[in-house]
Amino acid sequence: MIEARIERILRRLRPAIQQDGGDVELVAVEGDVVKVRLTGTCLICPSREHTLKAGLEQAITAAVPEIRAVEHVS
Repeated sequence: MIEARIERILRRLRPAIQQDGGDVELVAVEGDVVKVRLTGTCLICPSREHTLKAGLEQAITAAVPEIRAVEHVS
């Protein structure tokens, strides 16, 4: 199941995000797009987009080739 594979990746990445006071949760998988919610200090962090694209999206698309993008939802 794709969601379980994505959750494993998020569990691996979450400690680094939490170390800076943020967190990430899987909201949904819609086709080939993963929807996540960034919380905590991620909401005000100027590097949020970098975390989303260079961190989360890169790790998820590398491990789950069916996924092409990761998007933040409120």
